[in-house]
Amino acid sequence: MSEESVILVTGGSGLVGKAIEWVITNETGRFGKKDGEKWVFLTSKDGDLRSAAATKEIFKKYKPTHVIHLAALVGGLFKNMKYKLDFLRDNLLINDNVLHTAHEYKVKKVVSCLSTCIFPDKTTYPIDETMVHNGPPHESNFGYAHAKRMIDVQNKAYHDQFGCKFTSVIPTNVFGPHDNYDLEDSHVIPGLVHKCYLAKKNGTPFVVSGTGKPLRQFIYSRDLAKLFVWVLREYDEIDPIILSVGEEDEVSIKDVADAIVKAVGFEGTYTFDTS
Repeated sequence: MSEESVILVTGGSGLVGKAIEWVITNETGRFGKKDGEKWVFLTSKDGDLRSAAATKEIFKKYKPTHVIHLAALVGGLFKNMKYKLDFLRDNLLINDNVLHTAHEYKVKKVVSCLSTCIFPDKTTYPIDETMVHNGPPHESNFGYAHAKRMIDVQNKAYHDQFGCKFTSVIPTNVFGPHDNYDLEDSHVIPGLVHKCYLAKKNGTPFVVSGTGKPLRQFIYSRDLAKLFVWVLREYDEIDPIILSVGEEDEVSIKDVADAIVKAVGFEGTYTFDTS
């Protein structure tokens, strides 16, 4: 990166955006803010990225040299299933506007955030970056996953036609400060934290859906943020890169629930609903 850089972070008020802001502010050395860097963390109040005109106004205002693109329409399982077109169309618009405007303003590098839901529903393990387009994603993430996949397609097209240095990362399940704790819209860890908190507050059982046996990989948001900074500064490929923990670090849902019970200090009834 050059000495004078403006790094624009879309989705700056979300889980990963806040984590990157924390790392840039609090870390020193490799992951901290460098001399000559200006970091701008956008929120939805700065403009609607679904609008090409609004997106251009943002780029005109801040004149970024680099972009970390995190902004997206996100939601839980039921919203994704009910509003497939919204998740497809809104995210296609956001991504296309950000990437095309970055190209128009000669941004030196864009790092976009994808999702593990982009991988084919029917796949083999272990998964790697070459398998993204090997089959349709799970039906429950139809719109969101296809829109995210298209970022990878666009990155390659911008590189092949114009030489743009646009790349992307595929993080595993993220958790940390500023997460979404909505019971209907949240991911596993914040959802269980909220349920356990309510069970303790109300003196009711803490019931976890399922057997608790499925294994998952989780990454702490501030660890992921460091990896984003590394990708921005040091990763030179256009192909996406998976940002994950090792397979030996997989944990069961029961392990997660046990840790939450201990952290919350919940002493009531704690069961799994396998019905």
